Amino acid sequence: MSHSLTKNKSNAISFYKMAYEGNPRKAVELYVGKEYIQHNPAVGDGKEAFIEYFERMQAEYKDKRIEFVRAIAEDNLVALHTHQVWPENDQYVTMDFFRFDLNGKIVEHWDSIQQIPSESMHCNSMY
Repeated sequence: MSHSLTKNKSNAISFYKMAYEGNPRKAVELYVGKEYIQHNPAVGDGKEAFIEYFERMQAEYKDKRIEFVRAIAEDNLVALHTHQVWPENDQYVTMDFFRFDLNGKIVEHWDSIQQIPSESMHCNSMY
């Protein structure tokens, strides 16, 4: 059964938001398929490594926030563009890519993270 692009976008946002806000185990239960391939070198491969990483982030940084700026879907991929604010106003722009299986479950993840600098050569935002 194939899920729609709109459903995949919604599920990617729900998955990331739930994990980021402190419930990665539930996020994995609801949104991840049989496997979870991780490409971020700071996070271990597989479901348990993902859960452990986000549980640690929640314990260490309870006051972090995330805003989903845009979501783009094509074929079995969803890209999320986010703005993250961490303690002491440490801000990041992130781009996450999720691959979905035929059942509409997330099975693979790539990301890129960049700290938002205090100065810029132009007036354009990173969003």
